[in-house]
Amino acid sequence: MKKHQFVVIGLGRFGSALALELMALNYEVLGIDRNEEIVSDMVESLTYAVVADASDEEVLKSLGVRNFDCGIVAIGDDIQMSILATIQLKELGVSKVVAKAISVLHGRVLERIGVDRVIYPERDMGIRVAHQLVSPNLLDYIELSKDYTIAEMSVPSCLDGKTLSEINTRSRYGCSIVALHRTGGVIVAPTAMDQVHTNDIMVVIGSNESIDQFKNEVINEN
Repeated sequence: MKKHQFVVIGLGRFGSALALELMALNYEVLGIDRNEEIVSDMVESLTYAVVADASDEEVLKSLGVRNFDCGIVAIGDDIQMSILATIQLKELGVSKVVAKAISVLHGRVLERIGVDRVIYPERDMGIRVAHQLVSPNLLDYIELSKDYTIAEMSVPSCLDGKTLSEINTRSRYGCSIVALHRTGGVIVAPTAMDQVHTNDIMVVIGSNESIDQFKNEVINEN
């Protein structure tokens, strides 16, 4: 099976972290940046790393960018360059294009261009940290959309030893426990008879309202 290939344009803090994680996950990554020093630092860590102007269509063609499965525009300090690079990836026919936005307006422009996903790293991290601060049992919090969330929660002592049938989150709160992390592995799609214990981590999915209700009535009350 062909290994997926990613091109990351912009190797600042966000772009380089993303590129290195993709490499750690055993994917091929082409990193592009205009800064020679940054590229020099990354050249031995990525499959390929080149100094190039990503707004230049001919340059991107010469790098074979159109053959990559996904293009990520991680430029954050130059909105014009971010937009131009995104346009080039779309026009070259890259099948999936993801772009970082530094403002709502920037994100709207990227959406109009037709990117498949707009990422707001600072905003999203701020939301996650805020939820973690006000709910100590909440380990991670990711918005799937403006209405739905997936959250990781440590099991409070009041639920220790209870089965998912007894907790009955779907009927009581409208959310579902879709996985359990515990010592020894992960249980995906646990059954109604699986028990939870205080060292477990529950992966819960549901509407924002249902997650908040479960958090407030069960998790935070413990």
